[in-house]
Amino acid sequence: MTDEASLSPAAGFVEPQLQDEFPGLRLDWLTVAARPGHSPPALIRRLRALSAGYRGASVVAMRTKPVPQAFRIFFRHIGLDPDVTRVPSEAAAVARLLHGEFRSAGLIADACLVALIETGVPVWALDADVVDEGGLGIRLATVDDLADEATRGLRLSPGSLVVGDRGTVHAALFGEQAAGRAVGARTRRVVLYSVGVDGVPAIHVEEALWTCVEALR
Repeated sequence: MTDEASLSPAAGFVEPQLQDEFPGLRLDWLTVAARPGHSPPALIRRLRALSAGYRGASVVAMRTKPVPQAFRIFFRHIGLDPDVTRVPSEAAAVARLLHGEFRSAGLIADACLVALIETGVPVWALDADVVDEGGLGIRLATVDDLADEATRGLRLSPGSLVVGDRGTVHAALFGEQAAGRAVGARTRRVVLYSVGVDGVPAIHVEEALWTCVEALR
C-alpha cells in the first residue's frame, strides 16, 4: 500500500434526479495501490474463520437485520425482486452454503468479500487507470453509454442506474462491470467503491471501504 490509503474516502456524485427519488443513496470511493495475486495465508485464515460463522438458520435470518433489509427495500424500489436477485450480503452467504466455505478468488476479490461479510455493505474494485480523476458516482445510463462496446454485456437501457464517471459507465449498479473496467493483470492501483442506501448509516459505508483497505495490506 502507499500513502494513498491514508486519504479519507471521497463522496461520489449522485444525479439530482436520483437523489430526489432515492434519499440516502450514496457512493463512496477510494484509490489505493494494489495489484492482483494470491491472497496471503492470513487473509485465507480470515475467510475460513468467517465461513465458520454461517449456518443455514443464520443466513435465513439475515434478511431481517437492518442493513440487508435496507438493501432489500431498495432493490424493490428499483424493480428487482430480492428473492430472485439477491442483495450482495445474502448472495455471498448463499454461495458460502453452496460451497461449504467462502472460496478465495485472489487478493482483491477476497478483500472486498471480507468487507462485505463483516459490514453487510458491498465493495467493488475497478482498475484505477480507467476511472476519470474526478471520481465515481451514480447516474442514469444515456443513449451514448449504450453505444459503447464495453457496456454491451451489461444489458442496460436508457435510464438504467449505473456506476460511472461523468463520461463513462463502469458497471451496472449492484451488477456486472463493463468490459475492460475490472481489475486485470496489469492493474497496479484500484478504485474501491461502496454503495449505501436509505437505512444504511454513512459510517457503515466508510467502514466497508476501510475494512477492504486493511485486508489488502
